[in-house]
Amino acid sequence: MKAGIHPEDYRLVVFKDMTNEYSFVCKSSATSSETIKWEDGNEYPLVKLDISYKSHPFFTGIVQFVDTAGRIDKFNNRYGKYKK
Repeated sequence: MKAGIHPEDYRLVVFKDMTNEYSFVCKSSATSSETIKWEDGNEYPLVKLDISYKSHPFFTGIVQFVDTAGRIDKFNNRYGKYKK
């Protein structure tokens, strides 16, 4: 492998799907200011995900409603006056 192109801070990180509270640990260089205590008793950086394979419709076969940051409310407020 080519030297000097890989990140130095490659470590275990907890990724948490916020739609269904599913969490998993894997190696990553993703930055995070939050930490979480994992099942093994160690504390790891926490990266929050809007969607993962446990909640994505392609993998689950179930269409789920995911509203991040109130986008649907913003749309309805903006264009609700045009309803018939």
